Amino acid sequence: MSSLTSDLSLTENITTIIRPPYFYISGFTAIPHMKYYYVFLCFVYIMSLIGNTFVMFVISMDRSLHSPKYIAVFNLALTDVCETTALVPKLLDMFLFGRQFISYDQCLANYFFVVIFLFMQSFNLIILSYDRLVAICQPLRYHMLVSHRSMFQLTGAAWVFAVLIVLFPVSFITRLSFCESVVINSYFCDHYPLYSLAAPCSDVLPNRVLSHLIPCIVFYIPMIFIIASYICITHALFTITLPQDRAIKTCTSHLILVAIYYLPINITYLFVFFIPSNIRIINLSLTSVLPPMLNPIIYVLKTEEFKVSAKKLIRRGAQRYVNVLKSY
Repeated sequence: MSSLTSDLSLTENITTIIRPPYFYISGFTAIPHMKYYYVFLCFVYIMSLIGNTFVMFVISMDRSLHSPKYIAVFNLALTDVCETTALVPKLLDMFLFGRQFISYDQCLANYFFVVIFLFMQSFNLIILSYDRLVAICQPLRYHMLVSHRSMFQLTGAAWVFAVLIVLFPVSFITRLSFCESVVINSYFCDHYPLYSLAAPCSDVLPNRVLSHLIPCIVFYIPMIFIIASYICITHALFTITLPQDRAIKTCTSHLILVAIYYLPINITYLFVFFIPSNIRIINLSLTSVLPPMLNPIIYVLKTEEFKVSAKKLIRRGAQRYVNVLKSY
């Protein structure tokens, strides 16, 4: 009798986790006239690849750009390429071939890679704002505070932190049971739509807490730092003798990137429980694809030293091509 009682209590303590073999990503199917949006995504993806690859190529080839600032710019371009590649090809595959089913493990991998690069966008903006802050407010100490070593340490720490912070929601998703719907109402395996599916069958409170805590760490705290840094920069521009036109031009480009990135995210995460799901999907997807396309145009290609280096490389490449033709 005691043996039977112990077996029953043991059975009651065993938690069965139900993991479906696949999920169905609804994507933009519920939104009318979305075929035009897929064409737009394809255009954005191609432009992002061309622009950011060109930026990385120029920085790699021109030794005059091997400075701490351009380590951060190279990291930004690399993140942009990775982010769009992690997201857009799957969206186009869903649209062109109707492959909206994704396995459980692939879904977690999809979430991990899309979100880690989205987070790195935020961290890159912090690094760039730190570079501008030191360059304008502490110009005499710039080379001491912003060296190659310190910039590599900052970017490396950002990558490590992004990986670690994304592992938390991934690990909490693995403890959930999905006993009802497998339809993810988003354009990728996003955290909130994913854990919402498990709400009838599991305790999703830890996931709900993470869905509020992580945006504060990754988005709001960096945004506060950037705002504070630009308050200091604005004060410095009015009190210190600097080449103000160049400084204002660089800061304006950076602030445009900050606005393009943070405003849609703030709308999405502050009002996640109030805005319609279709609006949330479109808003967040634009946040994921537009900054990678606009970063090379707004920030890098408007920088005079980068334009000089790019023209020099293009001229050199054209001359080599002409020489090859002459040799034939």
